[in-house]
Amino acid sequence: MEINRIHTPVMLERCVELLAPAIGAPGAVLVDGTLGMAGHAEAFLQRFPELTLVGLDRDLDALGIARERLAPFGDRVKLVHTVYDGFVDAIDGLGIREVDGILFDLGVSSLQLDRVERGFSYSKDAPLDMRMDATSELTAEVVLATYSEAELRRIFHEYGEEKLSARYAKAIVAARAAAPLVRSAELVKVITEVTPVAVQRQGHPAKRVFQALRVEVNQELAVLERAIPAALSTLRVGGRIAVESYQSLEDRIVKRALAAASSSTAPAGLPVELPEHRAEFKLVIRGAEMATDEEKAINPRATPVRLRAAERVRSAA
Repeated sequence: MEINRIHTPVMLERCVELLAPAIGAPGAVLVDGTLGMAGHAEAFLQRFPELTLVGLDRDLDALGIARERLAPFGDRVKLVHTVYDGFVDAIDGLGIREVDGILFDLGVSSLQLDRVERGFSYSKDAPLDMRMDATSELTAEVVLATYSEAELRRIFHEYGEEKLSARYAKAIVAARAAAPLVRSAELVKVITEVTPVAVQRQGHPAKRVFQALRVEVNQELAVLERAIPAALSTLRVGGRIAVESYQSLEDRIVKRALAAASSSTAPAGLPVELPEHRAEFKLVIRGAEMATDEEKAINPRATPVRLRAAERVRSAA
């Protein structure tokens, strides 16, 4: 199948290993909160024949591909068009109260990167779109045309961790005064022209700006801040969550959310921890795991991944 050649699921075997103890029983439900082209989902459905999979995605193109790819599994598959902070509403709408496993594979998908017209890549000329959900209104072109210099500087600094954020924001505002920026090559040109040669030698100068624009257009960090606690609230005791992050800002949010969930709420100095203060979750992985060198060689998109996982050990009530 052609899709298997263009999309290799990242750390698939490790994700299966981590979630297997929670989803092996008949009637188990796994929610793939970032379905994409369903590479992970297909593998889970094949390996756990009594598993029901709920797939969420904001990208209608991805859902179309996933629907076709997962058709052989029939009613074991439930697909929902939603941003993943709509997690609880999505499973409520399916009549599901608790789930056994959750997988998030964050960031931009292979489909979005590989389809030039989506505008996610700084290496190929395309309209400045960057929407993961084509039904939403905000595009990178709108951000570049309407945000103030201070706002552009902020998102480049916060979401792209770009040291030259002030320089790039100033250059963009000057450029758009002469003509609107509507294509990625135009933006790359503006950035490159004001980037010192020494900095250009360290990597593509537009990389962090494009990341920041993508995050802003899709509100990725704000969505993630809401999504992880919401998803955790749906896990049954013994249920597990695995999250793959590809940039430090995402990973920081995931790390913080899982750390909070796996920490005691007992007041400092309390001589005995009461049952109601015990942590609701335990970390399955200490810290974050990375892909092996072998996997990175086969699938370069696995290079930046950080994988974290946790298990619910007591109910919230």
